[in-house]
Amino acid sequence: MKVVILNSGMGTRMGVLTKEHPKCMTEIAENETILSAQLKAVAEAGIRDVVITTGYFNDVLVEYCESLGLPLNIEYVFNPLYDKTNYIYSIYCARETLRDEDIVLLHGDMVFAQDVFQKVIDSPESCMAVSSTLPLPEKDFKAVIKDGKIIAVGIEFFENALAAQPLYKLLKKDWNVWLDRIAAFSENGTTSCYAEKAFNEISETVCVPRSTWRTLCAARSTTQRTSRWYQKDTKHSLAETYNRQKRCRIGIFFWSFRYLQTCASVLYFTGMTE
Repeated sequence: MKVVILNSGMGTRMGVLTKEHPKCMTEIAENETILSAQLKAVAEAGIRDVVITTGYFNDVLVEYCESLGLPLNIEYVFNPLYDKTNYIYSIYCARETLRDEDIVLLHGDMVFAQDVFQKVIDSPESCMAVSSTLPLPEKDFKAVIKDGKIIAVGIEFFENALAAQPLYKLLKKDWNVWLDRIAAFSENGTTSCYAEKAFNEISETVCVPRSTWRTLCAARSTTQRTSRWYQKDTKHSLAETYNRQKRCRIGIFFWSFRYLQTCASVLYFTGMTE
């Protein structure tokens, strides 16, 4: 299993906090940054292989990670178009090292408690972290749920949606499908969107029998418990981080796919939960 941390963004909304280093190096406590907390969580979970996409302040980020002295094998993938593209292209740049791997995918500006991370990586199926109690955010991710299944992820959705965070576990059979669509987007020059748009295109357009369509993106919640995560996009959110962490309850919704057949580049899947 590899952990992928997306850190190619410029973090312009963080103002002066990102004038000398990338957003992920913003301090959240004394001698602790977003990135150091993430990497320590990875090491504590027993995962050793990490891929970090970089862009803005690439050299600063690499030097910082190496200075932490954690028992991790970190591969850095530089996005040369970091100031012109979204993270969909950063994933594309790393595609060769990510293919045929079970992965944990997360954004570099996420602060989360160890129990949230552990719950995600312990999932036997592909999954995404969502909150059952937070109000829907205006500008952050939501997961659209239909018949207990995730059918779309994005910032634009409000109906039948739950607040979500880009913390995923993806089994390789599921990840390869998403990665192929990410590659198609990138090679067609569609690189200013979120990678979730590539997933949504598959979710909404795959031609399958009606009985299969109902379980294409299966989602089911585990027994909920108090857990914590938060994503920081602006300097104003720093002060809210830990207070809001304490108020969150996380449900894990599972994307469950099973490969059936490939025909003319159309992939057919069926869920494994029904």
